[in-house]
Amino acid sequence: MKINILAGAPQSTIPPLQDGETKWIGVDRGVYTLMEQGIMPIQAFGDFDSLTELELKHIQDVFPELKVYPAEKDETDLEIAVNWALNQEIEEIDIYGATGGRLDHMFGGISLIYKALQKNVRVRLIDKQNTLTMYKEGTYNIKAHSLYKYISFVPFSLEVENLTLKGFKYPLHKRCVPVGSTLCISNELIQQNGTFSFTKGILMMIRSND
Repeated sequence: MKINILAGAPQSTIPPLQDGETKWIGVDRGVYTLMEQGIMPIQAFGDFDSLTELELKHIQDVFPELKVYPAEKDETDLEIAVNWALNQEIEEIDIYGATGGRLDHMFGGISLIYKALQKNVRVRLIDKQNTLTMYKEGTYNIKAHSLYKYISFVPFSLEVENLTLKGFKYPLHKRCVPVGSTLCISNELIQQNGTFSFTKGILMMIRSND
């Protein structure tokens, strides 16, 4: 099962949203944005401090038992939503609206990807220019994507051991890549399919366009 989450980053950074079979969760202003686009979230979370009284009243009319969290709390609105999703026996979460605004919120979102990875749930942060995913050691296939030409790999652990890239413009063979290295920034696939693998560490993959 998969769940989509829409947070409250600027709408200019959010790609078109699809209302298919995937369930949606709204976070703070993301709840209102979903409803504006005709997508009804299954859950709504947040302190809603970014909404006007009229906008919040509209949400409360749809969710009469809506819990408005205090602005001062130990978890972000997005973490509350992710925690709820992780308890639903899911395999994937796509998060929109968590990048392109405040950097602290973006890094908070990256931390939540790591948290979900420990429970073997794949999470992607998605905006108009980027997707960001995190991986444990293993071998992974990757396909070319017309919207995301550039592919970068960034260690999230102190180092990533034996990183091997095949089918890339700049291949690698069993390279140890330490945190702080920019060795694997801005690579590209030269085939329709490629692979990346490593034997130890946590690796972020960012797919981007200009």
